[in-house]
Amino acid sequence: MSSHNGSELHVLCSSGQLFLQPLWDRLRTWEALIQSPFFPVFFSITTYVGFCLPFVVLDVLCPWVPALRRYKIHPDFSPSAWQLLPCLGQTLYQHVVFVFPMTLLHWAASPALLPPEAPELLQLVRHVVLCLLLFDTEFFVWHVLHHKVPWLYRTFHKMHHQNPSPFALATQYMSIGELFSLGFFDMMNVLLLQCHPLTVLTFHVVNIWLSVEDHSGYDFPWSTHKLVPFGWYGGVEHHDLHHSQFTCNFAPYFTHWDKILGTLRSARTK
Repeated sequence: MSSHNGSELHVLCSSGQLFLQPLWDRLRTWEALIQSPFFPVFFSITTYVGFCLPFVVLDVLCPWVPALRRYKIHPDFSPSAWQLLPCLGQTLYQHVVFVFPMTLLHWAASPALLPPEAPELLQLVRHVVLCLLLFDTEFFVWHVLHHKVPWLYRTFHKMHHQNPSPFALATQYMSIGELFSLGFFDMMNVLLLQCHPLTVLTFHVVNIWLSVEDHSGYDFPWSTHKLVPFGWYGGVEHHDLHHSQFTCNFAPYFTHWDKILGTLRSARTK
């Protein structure tokens, strides 16, 4: 009986791996690019800007398309070019002067070949969820400290709060110190879990999307917090309330830590 169950589990794992293998084989044809120190910078910027652009277009259209206002948290606010351009410039500047040098050092210290086998699908999903939960916990602690200790707030976190009404391109409008902290959490988590490179890429895509969505200022019927049951995920209104009130909703994504420590506030009661 146990042998039969083991065989079924092996078939399930094999099918999960075969499901991702064609994608991984295609990505490995670009191994020279993926392994270069330029790829993380290119991947991060293109993914981030690609996720931000639809919301930038919506912000431009919103004054002319009244139907969009029903989904906008602050219907009378649209970021101006003088707000958008510094945010984009800060992102590009940080990637050139900080992300690329760090990537170059990592590449020089530990070059490694990509594994020929793709990860199992269930393993990829499990690791992505674990990375998100770990990141949520780490950033919650970091975030609370930087709001409770005035020196930390002024030195590292104040820059991110210069836009009281968040918009997509303001997601990465932050100091070098804050960017370093977030990057350190990301790197530590994928190393701790020994994630497959495809899992790492998937996690970064999901993490960037959730961050941009939380700052977008739009609450759509298909927004993530409406797809995750039982109020486990905060969402865009949840994070917008943090930017306006400063004393609540410190976790970036999930709600359990704010519930446990009494810092959770519902957007419905604001």
